[in-house]
Amino acid sequence: MHVLLVEPAYHTRFPPLGLLKLASYRRLLGDSVELVRGCVRPSRAPDLIYVTSLYTWAWRPVWQAVRFYKSLFPKAELWLGGIYASLMPEHAKRSGADHVHVGVFEEAEDLMPAYDLVPEWDGSIVFSSRGCNNKCPYCAVWRVEGGLNSCRRSIKDFVYPAHTRIILWDNNVLQSPYWREVFDELIWFCKVRGMRVDFNQGLDARLITDEVVERLAKMRLLCVRLAYDREDMGPYVEGAIEMLSQRGFRRRSIFVYVLYNFDDDPESFFRRVRDVLSWGAVVYPMRFEPLDALERWKYVGPRWTKEGLEVVEDFRRIYGYGGVLPPYKWLVERFKRASCFSEAFEIPRKGEHKKRVRKPYHARWQREADWRRVVKRILSKRW
Repeated sequence: MHVLLVEPAYHTRFPPLGLLKLASYRRLLGDSVELVRGCVRPSRAPDLIYVTSLYTWAWRPVWQAVRFYKSLFPKAELWLGGIYASLMPEHAKRSGADHVHVGVFEEAEDLMPAYDLVPEWDGSIVFSSRGCNNKCPYCAVWRVEGGLNSCRRSIKDFVYPAHTRIILWDNNVLQSPYWREVFDELIWFCKVRGMRVDFNQGLDARLITDEVVERLAKMRLLCVRLAYDREDMGPYVEGAIEMLSQRGFRRRSIFVYVLYNFDDDPESFFRRVRDVLSWGAVVYPMRFEPLDALERWKYVGPRWTKEGLEVVEDFRRIYGYGGVLPPYKWLVERFKRASCFSEAFEIPRKGEHKKRVRKPYHARWQREADWRRVVKRILSKRW
C-alpha cells in the first residue's frame, strides 16, 4: 500500500510527531509512505490517508484537508487523529473522515519517528512517560492520555543520531519512577555527544528538589520552564527558582508560565506576575482557552472582562518581547509600586510609554539587548 500522511496547514513550530511514528509503523508493514503539508497533490495516489490535528480552534484547516483529499481520492480510506480529534470526536466526524481515532496510537508508540521525512528538523522529540496524575481541570493531557503511564527506564533508542538536541514532551517527567535513569541518560548525551536538552512541557515546581537540580545542572539547558497556575503554588515556584539559582542557573533563563482567564481574577494574575518578576524570572502569560473552543481569543473567564484581557495582550505587545515579560529593573519596580491590576497594567496614552521606556541608560539597554538575543534563540526553531 501507499500511505499518505497529511499535516493540515495550521501554525506549528514542531513536526507532526504522530504522523512520523505512523510512518515508521507502516514501513514495518511493508508500505510506502509520503508526508505532505496542507492541500497539495501527492506524488502518487494513496491507498490509505492519515490526517492529524492540533488545537481545537485550528479545526478549519483540518476539515479543509480531509475534504480535499477525500474528493481527490474517494476510494482511499481516511483516518483523522490528533488532539482536536481526541477532544472533540463528534465534531471531528462531521469533517467527512471515514474514521476518527481518539487518543494515542499504541502500535506506533515504541517506534523511532521517521525523521528522514523532515530532514530540516533538528531535534529528537521524546516521551519518557505519558499522561499525568494531577488532573488539572484546565488541562487536556489526562483526558487524552490518562494518568501517568508508559514510563520508560531508557530513552536512548529514541534519540536520532543526526540530531543535536533532545526535546522532552513528558507532561510531568518528575512523576515518573524512572526520572533519575532518564536524567542520567540526558546527562550522558550532553557530555559525550554535546547535545542540548529542552524540557518543553515544563517541570513541576512542587517536585523539584536539590537532587533534581543537581542533575539539571549537569545538562546543557538553554532554559527551564515552570508553571505558576494558582497562588498556592507560589512557595514551590519561589523555592525552585532559588534552588536553580544557587546551582548556577541564571534567573533570566527560567520561564514561568502564569495562567489567567480560568477561575482566577485580574488581581490574582497581577500578584503572580509581580511575584515572578520580583524573583528575577521571566513571566510567560498563558491565556486559558476552553478545551472545546472552536474560536481562539473569544472566551472570557467568569471573573474577567473582555477589556481586562485586552489590557493584558496590549501590555505584552508594548512592554514584552516575544510574548514574555522579562524581569527588567523598571518593570520589576513598576509592579512593586503597583497596588492593583489596573495600576500595574496601565498603558499610557499614545507617546507617553516612549518617555518611560525608550530612554534607559546605556548599561541597562545593553542588558536588555543581550536578553532579547537569548529570548530569540529560545523562541526560534533552531536553538
